[in-house]
Parts: sequence; C-alpha cells; structure tokens
Amino acid sequence: GNRAGSGSGRMKLLENSSFEAINSQLTVETGDAHIIGRIESYSCKLAGIDKQLFKQFCQEGQPHALEALSPPQTSGLSPGRLGKSHGGDEEGPLSDTCSRKTLFYLIATLNEAFRPDYDFSAAKSHEFSREPSLNWVVNAVNCSLFSAVREDFKALKPLLWDAVDEEICLAECDIYSYNPDLDSDPFGEDGSLWSFNYFFYN
Repeated sequence: GNRAGSGSGRMKLLENSSFEAINSQLTVETGDAHIIGRIESYSCKLAGIDKQLFKQFCQEGQPHALEALSPPQTSGLSPGRLGKSHGGDEEGPLSDTCSRKTLFYLIATLNEAFRPDYDFSAAKSHEFSREPSLNWVVNAVNCSLFSAVREDFKALKPLLWDAVDEEICLAECDIYSYNPDLDSDPFGEDGSLWSFNYFFYN
C-alpha cells in the first residue's frame, strides 16, 4: 500500500507482527516436502536507489503508458473475458494492461523480497497478470497450502486472510500475479513442485 516510507534508498518493508507470526507457520517441513512461504507488506514511496531506477525505467516509456499483461492465471477464460476481434466472428482473449509505474512497483517489490539472491530487473510485463477475482486467488492459495500441510492449515487460514485484509483491505486492491518464463523462473529449481507470487496493490 501507499504508506510513508523512509529515506533508506529502497522500497520499505513495513513491520507487521501478525505477518511474522504467520510466516513462521508458512515455512514447514512435512514428510516429503519443504514449504517456504512469506507474506510481506511494502511501502510504495520511492526513495534513493529506487528513484534512480524508476527514472531509468521511464526512459523506455512514460510512467502512465500502458503495458500488456498476460491473461489471468486463476480464472481461466470465462465468457466475460472474451471479445470479438475486428472484422471476424472468432473470439480471442482481451489483454489486460497496467501502467509502467505499476509494473515498476511489482518488479521493485520482487527485487526487495528476494534480494540479494535474485534480480528481477529484466522482468517483462507479459510475465505478470491482473487477477480479476479475489475469491479465485484466495481459493488458489488455500488449495495449494492445504495440499501441502493438510490439517495444519485449517487453523492458519482465517488468521492469514484476516491479517492481510487488516493490513491492506483486500476489497480495495488490484491483484497481480508473477508467472515468469520457464527459462527465467528463479523458482523453477530442480525439485520445486509449485510456487506462486501474488501482489495485493492499493
């Protein structure tokens, strides 16, 4: 969310004791799997290094210029997402867009969350999607986590979503996902069964 940042030079990770408590339960070893999960909150007030990077980023296009995103990952192609193409009856998916400024925030958040192990500066807009349905995203996250930790997730689920909602008000967010190309996927290491990255942005 757009909360006050500091002059530390990067997007500011906002302290949240509820998130820290939940994160300790999202990193677990089960019999045959190792789950690493995190929820974090960042200020979108740019300072220092990020301001410089944003200026460089905007040399390729104006901040309010629109970038094409990939179709959403969670909903499939529902009828509401199809449109007639010009000059024919065939239907094709309409492309979502976001501003270059928003795209920069998404990339900067990834960089901060995974620094110094990974650098996402070369990520392209087609590696992101706008997710149209909060319920779809909640269900996708719940299904993945329940499949991993089973009964242990039942008690954690309401705590997780209540904490996120209290921090950023889910009903007022745009939701984006990061779905990198296979050859640039930092989460595609050998033995990795699945990963997901959602951004709740307001």
